[in-house]
Amino acid sequence: MIVDAGRQRVAFGTRDRVELGAVAGRLDVVLMLAAAALVGYGLWAVSGITRFDVSGDPGYYVVRQSIAAALGAIGLVVAIAIPPSFYRRYWRAVYGTALVLMVVVYAFAEAVRGSKRWIDIGPIQFQPSEFGKLLFVLAIAGFLAERNRQLGLFRTVLGAIALGVVPMLLVFLQPDLGTALVYMAALAAVLFVAGIRWLHLALLAALAATLVASVVWILPSAGIEVLKPYQTARLTGFTNPDADPAGLTYNLNQSITAVGAGGIDGRGVGEASQTRFDYLPEHATDFVFASFAEQRGFFGAAILLLLYLLVVWRGLRVITVAGDVYGAMVAGGIVFAFLFQVFVNVGMTMGIAPVTGIPLPFVTVGGSSMVANLVAIGVLQAIHARGRPDAFR
Repeated sequence: MIVDAGRQRVAFGTRDRVELGAVAGRLDVVLMLAAAALVGYGLWAVSGITRFDVSGDPGYYVVRQSIAAALGAIGLVVAIAIPPSFYRRYWRAVYGTALVLMVVVYAFAEAVRGSKRWIDIGPIQFQPSEFGKLLFVLAIAGFLAERNRQLGLFRTVLGAIALGVVPMLLVFLQPDLGTALVYMAALAAVLFVAGIRWLHLALLAALAATLVASVVWILPSAGIEVLKPYQTARLTGFTNPDADPAGLTYNLNQSITAVGAGGIDGRGVGEASQTRFDYLPEHATDFVFASFAEQRGFFGAAILLLLYLLVVWRGLRVITVAGDVYGAMVAGGIVFAFLFQVFVNVGMTMGIAPVTGIPLPFVTVGGSSMVANLVAIGVLQAIHARGRPDAFR
């Protein structure tokens, strides 16, 4: 969806200066209820998936996830209260904060399985790149909104890409290929909603395809390895899951088995052997959807996907009612990044998408992901509440 910047642009701050009482009355109730349902449904899923993970404490992970949900709810309320024009005005500071978060990982994070992604703050494990997704969208949209009369110029598009490449590269080098891909998807969505020329979009798509082909096939064939061996195996293994069932594609095969074993109504918590006995590695994180499908079956998984669809639908509506082009771009980036994460995570558990380690929103065990997603919902609500007046008639 391309937003006409001329029609959407309004005097700075006119619609953002709304009393908090009026903001509360303009919230998207359906979006709020859908997010709340996802949180509750996700906690129920986690309670079953992790019941046997900690001996003597079946509620260990669900309690931690509940605490993260409570913190995320506070962040959601705060995000609603902050007018989007604040981020637009200080987009440089927002961008700088995102970069600082990425750099801090290299200085303070301990390597876990060869990756530096998490910072330990007492009993809390903090993943900066999850919050960086939202900051990334807010900053890139601010850059483009500041140049909304120059969106037809390729140098403006290149400027946005140049800004985006830095945090993407920092995340990629952690290494965290999945999150870097989410950043790339969010950037593409922001540019699309901004209304850049179709020719420029086509050139960028061709450039992205060439880059992926070079990293995965062309450069390795010339002896230049960009990715680590396990990353290459993850990206290409889904095309031939039987290539090494006891090695590189073991996780994928166990995931496909778990999804199929769930059947129509699931095997239940106690009988879900793939999850309970750890035949499926990372069953609470990367492959959480496969574990949930094994326990709750097609019906349980379908309800989860319908809740995701409801959030995406309401998020797309926020784009159409946004009070200015900045709000529309931010909403577009948030919604598409959310959809991208759901699609890739669910797809990789069934062998139709590469295994990239992208978390499943509101379900994957991880406090940073939960809090960041709820804050993103709060930003969507802030944009909706300060949208075009005619949208509330």
